[in-house]
Amino acid sequence: MTERVTALVTGASRGIGAAIADRLSEDGFFVVGTATSTAGAGAITARLGEQGRGLQLDIASPESVSELFAQISDLATAPLVLVNNAGITKDNLLMRMSESEWSEVLDTNLSGAFRVTKPVLRGMLKARWGRVINVGSVVGRLGNPGQGNYVSSKAGLEGFTRSLAMEVASRGVTVNAVAPGLIVTDMTEALSEDQTAAMLERIPLGRMGQATEVAAAVSFLCSEPAGYVTGQTLQVNGGLFFA
Repeated sequence: MTERVTALVTGASRGIGAAIADRLSEDGFFVVGTATSTAGAGAITARLGEQGRGLQLDIASPESVSELFAQISDLATAPLVLVNNAGITKDNLLMRMSESEWSEVLDTNLSGAFRVTKPVLRGMLKARWGRVINVGSVVGRLGNPGQGNYVSSKAGLEGFTRSLAMEVASRGVTVNAVAPGLIVTDMTEALSEDQTAAMLERIPLGRMGQATEVAAAVSFLCSEPAGYVTGQTLQVNGGLFFA
């Protein structure tokens, strides 16, 4: 692509999403990053400067998604790169898990990706170029006790990736997933030393990953040289799981 391309990154206010938004802005994309709060959206705008904008989004609300795309149309070209990163956790053992804990995670992590992906496809198919990257998790393959809802959403996201890749490949649109392992984020920094040590024992590389390393994988899949890669899940997990 020769013109400046708009990239939409959901859940871009912190952690992996923030690293992805920053990396894509460095790659030359105009980045629209979303956050659940106005303060989070403002922080994204401040961080990206002229290279992007932060907007508020409730990914579980179809009305909020529609409003998001109305706002994007006022400030940028239609997104030709989409990174579905927004997600939540509501951990519990299945015997104790409530209906809402199950449905809210699936509705946000999996159905949310559907809500945001569908509106961008028309522009991508028209341009005969596009990149959709779904951020999954290593637990989508491994499983994890107490995370039946989250694991199901991430496993479903991989199936969504493969099916959509088949539908849009003939128009030059690629669809892939990136599955991070144990990454340094606010969540992992809250772990005790014993918890961290137990996790690191399972990782051949012997360390946690950095959000920038996940962002680098996303950057590659958004690039022109990745144009022959589609329907794949790129594991970024230090050897914790071999696909």
